[in-house]
Amino acid sequence: MENSIMLETVGHHFGEGAARINLFKDLSLRMEAGKSYAIVGPSGAGKSSLLTLLAGLEVPREGHVMFSINGEAVNMQQLRKYSGFIFQQFHLLPELDALGNLALPLRLKGDARAHDKARYWLDKVGLSERASHKPNQLSGGEQQRIAIARAFVAEPKFIFADEPTGNLDEKTSDIISEMMFEFGSVQKCGLILVTHSHSLADRADHCYHLSQGKLELMS
Repeated sequence: MENSIMLETVGHHFGEGAARINLFKDLSLRMEAGKSYAIVGPSGAGKSSLLTLLAGLEVPREGHVMFSINGEAVNMQQLRKYSGFIFQQFHLLPELDALGNLALPLRLKGDARAHDKARYWLDKVGLSERASHKPNQLSGGEQQRIAIARAFVAEPKFIFADEPTGNLDEKTSDIISEMMFEFGSVQKCGLILVTHSHSLADRADHCYHLSQGKLELMS
């Protein structure tokens, strides 16, 4: 069954009149589950804004974004049920331990096996011994591994990652990158990431460069 995101002549900007900042215009592209995509480009080009449109977190000022899950059209809210997110700042809940952070999205969906699935994913990212540790007791790399496991634990159709290695050293970045692409491949979900890292972007099946309002396919 088809799982895809399609942009049709999409344009986006901030502000109005003299204060208007145009990010991009007439962007059309299609992204599918089972493939990985990287979006690169200079700061301020609108990469993160494009990611929010692809993830259904915001509506474009112009054009249309269409989402299909299991061959059926879905709206923005429905897409989020099939999405996982990874951010540069981790966004773990400080009051919950590692296991609690992983189990939370499953519990919110009423999954009776939330605890067992969280344990399984904690082991997959090599942090089973850190189950009872809270975020402030974990290194940056460990927190990002938890964040990655949290994104994949509910078996999403799409993963959206915004600078997922931006706060990590080179060695840790390589470990994190390997995990993301391995899990994405195994689960056959779509991995869509924004990054300044060329080594991370090179891992993607397709790489797009966004600059001066234009999106160009590089590979």
